[in-house]
Amino acid sequence: MPPRVRAPKREIFGWAMFDFANQAYTLLIITVVFGDLFTRIIVGDAPDYRLGNLLWSLALATGYLLVVVCSPVAGAIMDYTATKKRFLFASYLVTVVTTAALYFVAPGYLLLGVLLLILSNFAYSIGEAFIASFLPDLGPPEDLGKISGFGWALGYIGGLMSAIFVLLALGEVSAENFERIRWVGPWAAVFFLLAAIPTFVWVRERGRPRPLPPGTGYLAIGFARVGQTIGRLREHRDLAVLFVSVFFSMSGIYIIITYAFIYGAQVIGWDESVRTLMFVLVQITAAAGALGFGFIQDRIGALRTYGITLILWITAIALIYLTPAISRGLMEHLGLDWPAQYLFLVVGCVAGLSLGSCQSATRTLVGLFAPLSRSAELFGFWGLAMKLAGVFGLVAIGLLQMLVGLHTAILFCVLLFAIALGATRFIDESRGRAVAMAHDAGETTW
Repeated sequence: MPPRVRAPKREIFGWAMFDFANQAYTLLIITVVFGDLFTRIIVGDAPDYRLGNLLWSLALATGYLLVVVCSPVAGAIMDYTATKKRFLFASYLVTVVTTAALYFVAPGYLLLGVLLLILSNFAYSIGEAFIASFLPDLGPPEDLGKISGFGWALGYIGGLMSAIFVLLALGEVSAENFERIRWVGPWAAVFFLLAAIPTFVWVRERGRPRPLPPGTGYLAIGFARVGQTIGRLREHRDLAVLFVSVFFSMSGIYIIITYAFIYGAQVIGWDESVRTLMFVLVQITAAAGALGFGFIQDRIGALRTYGITLILWITAIALIYLTPAISRGLMEHLGLDWPAQYLFLVVGCVAGLSLGSCQSATRTLVGLFAPLSRSAELFGFWGLAMKLAGVFGLVAIGLLQMLVGLHTAILFCVLLFAIALGATRFIDESRGRAVAMAHDAGETTW
């Protein structure tokens, strides 16, 4: 098999533009605006918003569960039929339509809100696995860290740009401002619709379709190939253990992505100006972390880089929990009036550095461990591990915050990241890469 070569710059840029585009959904719908809007205004069960938080968790978790069911089989079909771009395009259209429809979710329309959240989050989330499956085709193994990091960094820049309109034109999340802020859904949809066009123009479909055996359907092929992969995962043990680690690390990350700004509003009690500043700082530090750690990955290895980001996460979560106590301690013992909301900005920068770099490192590792002929399917399993993590993490935090409140429940993330870090001790990056290369060279078959 010929060695992998780097794709043209235009194609790499087109691939990365999907990360740029879909951050409008991640940031505006899941993280910053619509989550706060849904829990505090649309559900509005003040003072602690526990019902709103629970419904929010369950809606997103259901979307992730649908990805768990569909992603590996869809990936297997895509590999067999060389239709990755078609599947990606379908997920993109569904995301755009259902996100735009969030405009119609108003106080009292809880069922409509939950349904649209499930559908939009499912389409967006499965699209993440679809676009990631193109990564191994874009360059040799030693370049995948930089390429993946570039995509993730460009994504955070896209998130920042998509939010400028919201910050300047739509204003704050409040009942009084509802008629303006409800436009966040249509705006995120339009941004995604337009910004992802370069992906479908420049990214190539390199696979070769194979004819269906007589009397066999695509679903049967998909399930059969998934069954083969599961049966052969012992031979790809480093990839299998990576999926276990990804499950726990992404459980924590999904909790933070989903609840960070809700936590800021409900626990820290920040002002609107501080919320806006936090948003900007997190995007900048996340982009810097993804890009910087992308180069580090290719120097010290993706696995070691992944471990460093997990340690950063454990530190960030501990600081998130301790922020109110640190603020009080500084006042009582040193006479320093440093409000918790400003200390929380510093914590946000630590979390931002970990955010994109951690996810980018796992995407690179899957790209290194996955044979090219099974890339979509194995990235489907990566998507399965990530979204199953979303189901577990969001249901767990939803129930925990009902019992002990959001402030204490956030400590659950420390345990999740610690387990993910422990699992990396059983992964050998060199061995995982060698197994994938042997398959590509025809030394092993599935």
